[in-house]
Amino acid sequence: MEHNQQPTQFQEMDSGEKRLNELGYKQELRREMTLFKTLAISFSTMTLFTGITPLYGSSLQYAGPASLVWGWVVVSFFTCFVGVAMAEICSSFPTTGSLYFWAAHLAGPKWGPFSSWCCAWLETIGLIAGIGTQAYAGSQTLQSIILLSTGTNKDGGYFAPKWLFLCMYVSLTLIWAVLNTFALEVIAFIDIISIWWQVIGGLVIVIMLPLVAMTRKSAAYVFTSFEMGVDSTGVSSKPYAVILSFLVSQYSLYGYDAAAHLTEETKGADKNGPISILSSIGIIAVFGWVYILALTFSIKVYALSRDKGIPYSSIWRQVHPKRKVPSNAVWLCAAICIVMGLPILKVNVVFTAITSICTIGWVGGYAVPIFARMVMPEKNFKPGPFYLGRARRPVCLVAFVWICYTCSVFLLPTYYPITWDTFNYAPVALGVGLSLVMVWWWVDARKWFKGPVRNIEISGNGKV
Repeated sequence: MEHNQQPTQFQEMDSGEKRLNELGYKQELRREMTLFKTLAISFSTMTLFTGITPLYGSSLQYAGPASLVWGWVVVSFFTCFVGVAMAEICSSFPTTGSLYFWAAHLAGPKWGPFSSWCCAWLETIGLIAGIGTQAYAGSQTLQSIILLSTGTNKDGGYFAPKWLFLCMYVSLTLIWAVLNTFALEVIAFIDIISIWWQVIGGLVIVIMLPLVAMTRKSAAYVFTSFEMGVDSTGVSSKPYAVILSFLVSQYSLYGYDAAAHLTEETKGADKNGPISILSSIGIIAVFGWVYILALTFSIKVYALSRDKGIPYSSIWRQVHPKRKVPSNAVWLCAAICIVMGLPILKVNVVFTAITSICTIGWVGGYAVPIFARMVMPEKNFKPGPFYLGRARRPVCLVAFVWICYTCSVFLLPTYYPITWDTFNYAPVALGVGLSLVMVWWWVDARKWFKGPVRNIEISGNGKV
């Protein structure tokens, strides 16, 4: 009797949940997310307006409008390779652990723990620095609001000095920590507002900006003008200026892996997860280019802690019994963000440095499972509904090389001559941080860190 009922149970089980069980994990989260909701959250996570807006002016100075406009197209093209490679992996591994989990399984039993260790720490660095970039961008917005409200630069308006800017940065970081500790329901409400704010607000800006602009540039200027800003940037090499002008696009076009983090909550995640990743990239690529065009035509001027992968993880992985949030980990992240922002008092390129750390950590984490997928024996890979077949190696190769290039350029100096005021401290911060992580691995962590821990036992025949 039981034997006859088994097929009925599996037929009723969601395809994503069934694959999750095959991987050794039981369904613990509520699988209620639809494709639209997952796509909306991915769209909201990608730094479209908060990425383009604060970096637009400085990127425009390097090589003028044409380099900025076409740079978005070039970066979008190569980002698609990364998205396709990740979509295939997501289809096979629809788990909330996403990159961290992917790296462990794709690299195999020998290299899996080290791969997941590297991936998890890169993700952690990217996520923490991402909080800092948003706090910095928010501080810039407040600084501009105060300036415009008091009369602008020409009319004697108040431009917040560095000490006040740092106070705003710290305040926004603390607000983030408080909300994540005590008011998750408020964050959920803010997320909903954010999604519609970006969609509706973005459409209004794109449509209205060219209409209300006091000046309007020609198409020839927008698409073909190449102008070096040597006086303001100190960069005299044309190829180098073009590379730096691409940074705004490379920073803005990531975050689409949010769909992968939501797979255990998404219906039919083995299909809808890949669709969300690819759709997010497509929508942002088009929307972002239109936004850049609107600005340019109108310008008048230019899970690690849970698996014991963090020191004193017993402290950071504690979940508050009442609020059900890892409050200690939240405040640790806030403290690190504040420390990263302290150079605001002396360094003029803090946003570039924090942005560099965020992008290298976040995008660098993509490289680990993609590289593992490229080199692993095909017989060890169980494909999902979205499968690249023979195309997986060239797609993964292009994606991996592009990620390496992206991480490299974010380590470059962005202003010359290099002084204490213009020094990009991202290479130093990342170098020290990653060196400590690697030393810790070889000295101690490799003896006990095994990567993601299954919560379902799998028998020798692959059944739970």
